[in-house]
Amino acid sequence: MRSAAPAPRVIAVVGPTAAGKSDLGVFLAQQLGGEVVNADSMQLYRGMDIGTAKLTPEERGGIPHHLLDIWDVTEAASVAEYQRLARAEIDRLLAAGRTPVLVGGSGLYVRGAVDALEFPGTDPAVRARLEAELEERGSGVLHARLAVADPEAARAILPSNGRRIVRALEVIEITGKPFTANLPGPDSVYDTVQIGVDVARPELDERIATRVDRMWEAGLVDEVRALEARGLREGRTAARALGYQQVLAALAGECTEDEARAETVRATKRFARRQDSWFRRDPRVHWLSGAADHRGELPREALSLVERAVTA
Repeated sequence: MRSAAPAPRVIAVVGPTAAGKSDLGVFLAQQLGGEVVNADSMQLYRGMDIGTAKLTPEERGGIPHHLLDIWDVTEAASVAEYQRLARAEIDRLLAAGRTPVLVGGSGLYVRGAVDALEFPGTDPAVRARLEAELEERGSGVLHARLAVADPEAARAILPSNGRRIVRALEVIEITGKPFTANLPGPDSVYDTVQIGVDVARPELDERIATRVDRMWEAGLVDEVRALEARGLREGRTAARALGYQQVLAALAGECTEDEARAETVRATKRFARRQDSWFRRDPRVHWLSGAADHRGELPREALSLVERAVTA
């Protein structure tokens, strides 16, 4: 008689923006005696609430959420630092008999938390040279170079994301290997069940447009204006966040507010496609429908999936 496999010790809820991950994460944490660990790179920043769709304290349903609001907007994001922090939270929750529920759409952050990834160090001279070139020539030129050196990395990184392009080119130069070659295949350090929330593109696009409208109505422009006074424009990571980058451009007179809103919708749709493509490449992700006509079934099916994994 085959013995039961060990219970999955970490749940990860992944997928594109606006798919419904946050609410599902709260539900699973409530049902499993768990707590949420954030895996959205921009929700790590203090004050970036409206534009990142951060759940309000009321929406968190009494579930503790960890790794929210830990960095100032002037700090540059570091996946390696996030990995250290996330694993500390996961280990602490496991030791307390709680179920860590990792929730977010930042693919590299999710993998950093649950997989055996080691991130190459940095070379200040190489980094400074690439950053100077970024400042002088723009991200498009560097992205084109990355597309030649590592097509897979170029597909995963937005052409406007100069910081990540510089990092990828730096790693290539330091290691002599493609950036993606430094990301080995699936090798989990925890027993993990990954649940992907799947929403068809037309519906997802509609949700994104509605979400952006609601962000504007909720005061995103005022939020960005307040963060600008705290140094947002100088933040190498936070200033590039979707919505924030576009509002900063409007505040600088580079476009109208309506144009900023429209560009936020377009950029978010492109980003959602890249997120979906990233997670689709991981065979460990179990995809469940988050479509509007299936939304009521999603929590039940996700819980059933977790319970099946326990006894499989």
